[in-house]
Amino acid sequence: MKEPLVILAGPTAVGKTKLSIALAKAVGGEIISADSMQVYKHMDIGSAKIRPEEMQGVLHHLVDVLEPWEEFHVVRFQQMAGEAMRQIRSRGRIPILVGGTGFYIQAIVGNVDFTENEAGPYRQELERLAAEEGAHALHERLRRVDEASADAIHENNVKRVIRALEFYRLTGRKISEHNEEQRRRESPYNCAYFVLNDERAKLYARIEQRVDEMMEAGLLEEVRRLKAMGCRRGMVSMQGLGYKELLACLDGEYGLEEAVELLKRDTRRFAKRQLTWFRREQDVIWLEKGAYGYDEENILAAMLDRLREKEIIE
Repeated sequence: MKEPLVILAGPTAVGKTKLSIALAKAVGGEIISADSMQVYKHMDIGSAKIRPEEMQGVLHHLVDVLEPWEEFHVVRFQQMAGEAMRQIRSRGRIPILVGGTGFYIQAIVGNVDFTENEAGPYRQELERLAAEEGAHALHERLRRVDEASADAIHENNVKRVIRALEFYRLTGRKISEHNEEQRRRESPYNCAYFVLNDERAKLYARIEQRVDEMMEAGLLEEVRRLKAMGCRRGMVSMQGLGYKELLACLDGEYGLEEAVELLKRDTRRFAKRQLTWFRREQDVIWLEKGAYGYDEENILAAMLDRLREKEIIE
């Protein structure tokens, strides 16, 4: 029998956090964060991190466990999430993977092997190119050989851009094609993969509202504290939405009003890329909020019905 795994994904600001708590309480589950920013300490406002009082007693894993200067990438996520799943199952509970980082979710669902070779001369050449000509030039090089990967990978994610170019050089194949093959692999888990979604106009309005709320809650002060701790834009943690824009503001690159508008724009674009990713995934169960009258109880009931169909719960 395959081990059960429930996934609740969706674009940023769609409302995953509240629904995930209700789901975990209903099925006897514990939550593993599939978010590349909530793993970091001291980064609460910009990551929209769940507060302890919001958890309602539901155990959360991979939240508030790394310092901002520590590296966090898909391989480390696999290791940490795998250990969390073992702990959850040892207690007779169901692991629920919650977040919007589709690449991380795919790594778990497909048990993808991301083992990399040691850095060779070509990787070093690409790193030099990024340093000398900038991330955009590197990203354009990727677009010329693998447009699908260029669409899926943001140009600021230099490590993934380099990995895609290196894969193409070493194998003669597009990493986007390799990733598609990985998606079609049979999962080692009995999965229910839910994606929560909303109408684009409503989602974008919620994104703008959330950014305004973050600013009112003290996001600029949070970023200022991180900068005082030694955090810089080159760090993985500081590539997160909200942090890179406001660090640039504190460095004098933008005024505050312009930085906030850039954050709203970048977050809308990020949500669009997230949805593009989830639409490519196999066996996804879409939960369109409007179809359930925006009633969380109706959405939860539909989720529980699907979990019974898959024999994840009785």
